[in-house]
Amino acid sequence: MPASESLTGSIGYGRLLQIIRTEAELLITSATGADHSFDVPGCPGLTIGETVRHVGSVYRMVLTWLRSGERPVSWQREPDRGQPVEEYLRTGLRAVVDHLAAHDPAEQCPTWWPERQNYGFWYRRLAHEATVHRVDVQQAAGIDRSPVPDDVAIDGVSEGLSLWFTHRLAVLGVRGTRHARVRIRTGGREWLARATPTGTSAWAVGGDPEPADGAVSGEPQDVYLWLWGRIPPQTQSLQREGSEDAIAQLWALLRLATR
Repeated sequence: MPASESLTGSIGYGRLLQIIRTEAELLITSATGADHSFDVPGCPGLTIGETVRHVGSVYRMVLTWLRSGERPVSWQREPDRGQPVEEYLRTGLRAVVDHLAAHDPAEQCPTWWPERQNYGFWYRRLAHEATVHRVDVQQAAGIDRSPVPDDVAIDGVSEGLSLWFTHRLAVLGVRGTRHARVRIRTGGREWLARATPTGTSAWAVGGDPEPADGAVSGEPQDVYLWLWGRIPPQTQSLQREGSEDAIAQLWALLRLATR
């Protein structure tokens, strides 16, 4: 049955901190030397340069929020005059990682998810912020996409369903157009996502499978990138069963939440 607690990630916080560093540096490396005007396929409206700036801005926003205790309305959103956008991102990365590393993940702090008001939320959120946008930049630059490790991808599926499909869509006031339940399977784990005209929810499934209208399964990286809208909805790397309408609704709702 629905239970957001069952969607919490299993990846360790030390690992999440490492992911933030590794993925952000990979993002910087991928953007360096690329044409910053190239459009990002997975995030319409953003270019490579704007994506790098966006991530650097997010780091500064989070740091300002954590230091002040109040959600900021202003922070440094652009590089200093003459500062390469990659260096703007790198300095923001170092500052926010140093701050997170100095605080226990269980320590209370403000976040934008009422269920997770602690530093652990930001460890996880910034790990996937860096990973997804690193994929964006590599796709836009036309270079080979670096693999997303299985543990990162599985955790990202969980975050996508709990934080974005369940919470973010509710904040946006977005609901399904029909009643449908879709099973998601990857890496030995399983979730059920439900959309209705009154709201959305998702929960981890254990034991006997619960009924669903459709199902999507595949390798962790593929399921992760599919849920985050970074590979096409009809990608051949995933196995699809049951109602295509139910699966299409899930993908479209997640796309609205995560773009």
